[in-house]
Parts: sequence; C-alpha cells; structure tokens
Amino acid sequence: MKHFLASFWLLGTFLHVCTQRAIPASEFQLEGDYLIGGLFDIHDDTGSVYHERPEAIDCATKPFTLSNYRRFQMIRFSVEQVNNSTDLLPNISVGYDIFDHCSDTQNFPGVLKFISANGSIQPWSDRQSVPSKVIAVVGPFTSTQSLTVAPLFMVNLVPMVNYATSSSVFSNKAKYPSFLRTLPSNSDMIDVIIRILQKFNWRWVAFLNSDDDYGNDGLDLFAQKIKDTEICLPYSKGLSDSTNYSQTFKQIEAQQINVIIVFAPENSVEPLIESAMLLNVTNKVWIAGDAWALNKKLPKMKGIKNIGTVLGVAEPVVTIPGFSDFLHSSKAQLHCKYAEQDKFCNQKCNCSCMNPEDILAADPSYSFAIYSAIYAIAHALHNTLQCGADKCNSNITVYPYIVLAELRKSNFTLVNNSIQFDDNGNLKQGSYSIVFWNNSGDAQEIGFYQFNSQVHFFIDDNKIEWHTNGEVPTSLCSPECPAGYIKKQNGIYECCFDCEICPNGTYVNITESPYTCNKCKDIEWSEEGSTSCNLRAVEYISVTDIVAILVLVAACVFVGMTLAMSVLFSVNYNTPVVRSAGGPMCFLILGCLSLSSLSVFFHFGKPTVPLCTLRYLPFLLFYTICLACFVVRSFQIVCIFKIAAKIPKLHSWWVKYNGQWLVIAVAFVIQAIFLVIGYSCKPPSPYNETSWYADKIILSCDISLKASTASVVLLSSICALCFIFSYMGKNLPKNYNEAKAITFCLLLLILTWIIFATECMLYRGKYIQLLSALAVLSSLYSFLFWYFLPKCYIILVQPHKNTQQYFQGLIQNYTKTISQ
Repeated sequence: MKHFLASFWLLGTFLHVCTQRAIPASEFQLEGDYLIGGLFDIHDDTGSVYHERPEAIDCATKPFTLSNYRRFQMIRFSVEQVNNSTDLLPNISVGYDIFDHCSDTQNFPGVLKFISANGSIQPWSDRQSVPSKVIAVVGPFTSTQSLTVAPLFMVNLVPMVNYATSSSVFSNKAKYPSFLRTLPSNSDMIDVIIRILQKFNWRWVAFLNSDDDYGNDGLDLFAQKIKDTEICLPYSKGLSDSTNYSQTFKQIEAQQINVIIVFAPENSVEPLIESAMLLNVTNKVWIAGDAWALNKKLPKMKGIKNIGTVLGVAEPVVTIPGFSDFLHSSKAQLHCKYAEQDKFCNQKCNCSCMNPEDILAADPSYSFAIYSAIYAIAHALHNTLQCGADKCNSNITVYPYIVLAELRKSNFTLVNNSIQFDDNGNLKQGSYSIVFWNNSGDAQEIGFYQFNSQVHFFIDDNKIEWHTNGEVPTSLCSPECPAGYIKKQNGIYECCFDCEICPNGTYVNITESPYTCNKCKDIEWSEEGSTSCNLRAVEYISVTDIVAILVLVAACVFVGMTLAMSVLFSVNYNTPVVRSAGGPMCFLILGCLSLSSLSVFFHFGKPTVPLCTLRYLPFLLFYTICLACFVVRSFQIVCIFKIAAKIPKLHSWWVKYNGQWLVIAVAFVIQAIFLVIGYSCKPPSPYNETSWYADKIILSCDISLKASTASVVLLSSICALCFIFSYMGKNLPKNYNEAKAITFCLLLLILTWIIFATECMLYRGKYIQLLSALAVLSSLYSFLFWYFLPKCYIILVQPHKNTQQYFQGLIQNYTKTISQ
C-alpha cells in the first residue's frame, strides 16, 4: 500500500511537471538574470466608480484596447531581440514582469512588486541591501498613471523609461530624478501644432483636451506659448465622460471657430468625433495630437469626411524589423486556452486569441518609443556590467541607481535614429510626422518636424485635400486688414479688431506693430494708407535758377542806377533840383539804397547760418537810414513852408544843431542796437519747412519773430512818421513837392509788404524766397523810380526848369495863393 501511494505520488509529480511544461509561459512574465518591469494598460478603466473600501481592480474585466495590446507585444519582442543579440549582453538574459495597468489609482500590486525584494518593501533601508531583480520600469501609458506611481520609484531612483507620457511636469528633475522618456514632451508637440497654425494663418482656434494631467498640461503649454503670437484661444474644454458634446459644438459654432485642436487619448477622442458626425458638425479643420493621429478606427468610419479636414501630429512610424515575424511565430495566443491557471494580479490577458494581422493593423503609435526604451535599458546594463565582445562581468551587483546613471549617458543609434537624453531626461533629438487623413482612410504623411540643435519644419500643401474645394480654410475672428491699415482691438482678444487707415505722414509696419501708425521722419513723407515712407524732395531756389538770375540782374541794375544817379547829382550838385531833393542827403540815401540791395543776393542758394543772417540784416539796417532821411526831408519841407512862420524858434534850433543829421544818427544807432541784440539772442538759422507740402522739404530760414520785433517796429514807426510829414506837405509847389513823391513811395512800400505778408500766410513753397527778394527790390525801386528818377529827368531833359528863376516864380505863385 505504501509503495502504491508512493508510485501514485511520483506519477502525479511527473504529470504535474509535464503539464507545466506543456502550458506555455505567461505573456506577462519571462525569467532572466535581470528583470525589466512593464506597466501597460491592455484594458482601460476610465469610469469613476465609488468604492466603500480600498480594493485592487481586475483589469481583465474591463474593455480591451487593441493598440495597447500591440504595444504590450512590442516590449516582449524587444526583450527577445535583446536576448538574441550576441553583442549587447553576451551570456546575460533579460526578463520582464509586465502588469496590465488599466487604472490611474487602483493598480498598485504590480508597482509594489517591482520595488520589493524578497516579498518585502523597506524604503528606508540601506540601498546596498539585497536589491530587487527589477532594474528599470517601462511605462505606464498616461500622464496621470505616471504621476500616481512615479513617486514610489523615485524613492530608490528606479529608472522609469517612459514611452508615452509626455507631460512637461516630468522634466522637473527635482521631483522626478529617475524619470526618462523616449518620446518628445508635450512642449515639443505644442510647438509643432503652433507651427501648423502659423503655416496656414489660423488664428482663431478651439482647444479640446482630456480632463486629466496629459490634456491639462497640453492646454497650459498651448496658452503659454501663443502669448507672443497672433493666435487666440477663445474656447477650450476639458473632455470627460460627462461632457455635453452638443453644447460644446454649439459654443464653437457660435464663435465661428473653424479649427479645433484635440489633445486627448483615443478613448476620449473616439466619442468626440462620433458625436461630431452625429451632430452634423461640418467644415472644420481638426488637428490631432500624437495620441490619436494614427487612429485606425476613425478614418475608416462612414461619413468621417463630412466633419472636414483632419491633420495630425504623430510619432514617425518606424518599421521595426522582425516584429511581424515575432507575432506570427509566437505561441502567445494559445495562452488564452488556459484561462484557469493561477496568475498574479492583473496578469491575465483575456484577449480572445487575437489574430497577428489584427495586431499589426492596430495603431502603431509609440512602438518605436517602446523599442528604444528597452534598448536604452539594455545599453545601460551593458555599460554597468562592463560587457565586452563575448562576456559581461557577472560579479558586479547591479542597483537601479547605477543603471540610471548609465541611462543618462545613453548615446547610440537604433534603426537610424539617435538615442540621447538631455539633463531633463528628454530626448535630445526627435521628430514628428505631420499626417493627413486622406479619402482612403489612411494617415498620409505630408510633412515633418525635426528638432536637435536646429529645428526643421516642412509641410507639402499639395498633398492635402481640403474640404473647401482645394483652398486653404480660414479661421479668423476678423479678416486681415488691407495694406496701410492698422488693427484696433475690439474686445478682449487681439485677433478681433477693426481696421483703421493710417493718415498722411504715417505708415504701418505689420511685422513690428500692426496696431500703430508710425510717423515718418522729417525728411520722409507718405500718403494715406502707406506701408513705408518715401524721401521728400528737397526744394530751394538755386543761384543758377532762371528766376534767381533775373532777380539778381535786377538788383545789379539797381546798384548801377544808384551809382549813375549819384554821379549825375554830383555833377549838378549846385542846381535847384539837387538842392530841393536834399542836397548832400541824396548821396546818403542813394548809398544806403545800394547797400540795402545786398539783401537780395542772399535770398538764393541753400540756406546757411551766414546766408540767413544776411538775408534781411542789410535791408533792415540801411533802409532804416533811408527812411530816417525821408523823415527828416519831409519834416524840413513842412517846417520851412508851414512851421517856420508860426514857430521860428523851432526852425532856428533845427538849423543850429543840424537836427536832420542828429535824427538820422539816432535812428541808425537804435536800429543797430536792436539788430545786434535780436540776432545775438536768436540768430536766424536754416529751417526745413515740412508741414506745407507732404512730399517736399522747403529749405528756408527760421527768423525769430521775437528777435526781429524791435527792428521791425522801429522801421514801421519811422515809416509811419515819414508818411505823416510827407502827407502834410502834399500841397506844396510842384517843383518843391518832394513830399508828394515821398507819400506815393511810402504807399507803394506799405502795399508791397502787405501783399508779401498775405502771400506768406497762403503760401510756403520754395518761391517764397523769390517773393521776399522781389518785395525788397520793390521797396528800393519805389524810391529810385518815384523820387529820384523824376529829378534826373528834369536835369537831363528839362534843364530850363532847373534854374533859380523858375523855382522862385513857383514860390511866389504859391505865396500869393496862400495869402488869398
């Protein structure tokens, strides 16, 4: 009986061993010298269920995700390929322990197993104690899952080499020192999306994100990065199970948003797109994040083209050699027949024996990221064990923190891709594919985005079949302003604005500031609605201009005539005509008139300080002497014929003290003092007249009104006094009637300068210099023609009137007339 029982026991043991060998090893586990932990959500539990007590979740009862199962197979294939390599880890086997991490908050048994040694966890023990066989962990998939479990691995610096978590928070090495990833971060993804928006000039967009750490991080990065751009975000929404899609699309439509960015995983996007088709949301541009850009289900759905055009940013699809053969040769699908065998928590597939073709047809996103994560760990282990060509140093005790140090130094090439990490644990080099969902239901690659030391971005527009009949769709709050118009913000968004045209003398530079009309420089001009300024034409009357030459010739003729009259008067100095004209005072008047004409010669040419100073100085100074002489002459005529008889003492005093020369000298000195003071305080200077003509600069002289006021007032006062005295003697004898001639000359003088002043108020062109010169000449010629020329005529043509007897007869007749 004992032998029978012993034989039965031996038979049972043999059958048990045979049975164990017959049953294939679990897909979730592989023995090896060193283990790599894996957290893959083959099933997905997104529902929020209330629990009365803490409990672990049974992932096998949750919905199955084929794309994640494909990634699960990728880690198995990658480890097998590493083990088959003779160069990477010779004589060293790498195993794996993988868990179905289907929940954000209820999947801790697998994580606790990874950080345990001999079934216990001692977080405060010496890290040189017996280590766990797990040297690194790959996964989990979502940012929220990683945020939940990462602190447990960070305690002992267990490397987490992630393949899908792109949240930017993991770049903070103070909180996540042992976190690395083999895919670009959300920051890089948002950069690509912004470049696409800028490429097609889409500035009015909506951002729909999953209401989790991944989606919220993407939204925060997007809002931050568009601050310095012209892109506006009028609408954003976090997607969850309770999202009212109808209300969401109504709000998007109400704001006339034509571009929708969807930054969410597949399980959040699929109900969103299905609702869009059901609610007849049409003619939109959808920009897909890398989590769903290569989705295999949605592009094949009937009516998907009605929603508009779908562009996506995806991980480049890298063909990994051997993966297809691995799936076809693997016996893993037979494992489904042994569902009753006992396994550790959440290491059951319940995959219904998936066909290899179905697995290969699933979304290939993140496949290369998983592949490179396994190889990065293998290379780090290779360096830790000091592996050579045919063996490794098995005497070295491998701790996770040592593997982490080697991981940070990673620098190898895998399938023509460089794998290196920066100081934040992110890839130094990476790329994205830009895809378009074509009419065949495929994600067609239309461009790329590469970043390393430089950024390369390209999109082939010709490959995109827009829903707007070949034209690029628009998404703007306000249409672009025409050239020459500025934007005036209308509301809280910079994208919403009214257009205002820039006035004359201003321009708008949209590259610098589309909201400001910039003033042109003084030497520039612009028309209304200009985008740049033009140089103004500089105008002044040159000495070589024909009009200047004519005026200068007239001035020279004037000087010649005064010299000729001076000679004529000197020859006939003792004749009655010369004496009645003033005698020696005639020569002073003629000389001062000649000197006054010097001002005319400084009215032409490019203005300079000396030229501007001499433009009026000789005229004001010497013309004052001329008018003082005529004042004296008028006073003498009136005094002799009207005042001498009534006030004899005044006449005697005037003769005794040479009153006429005293008055002239005083007038000259006062005027000279006024001119010196005025020109010293504010000397005339060149002035650019820019306000009169928009497209011209008139070079002129800036003569201060305050500085010249005293001189002009003095000259005007002398002129008024002269006019009064001369008007009083208008009825004197004909040959003695210099007063009448002086009165007429003064009227011409006053009229000339009134006309000139009026022209200055109505016209500021370059010919104002000509008019000023003509006014000076007119003032000089008026005395020459109407005062001195008639006397020259008598001397030369009517000498019989230039006798003493003739003049005495006129005086006697005038005396008789007065006495009657």
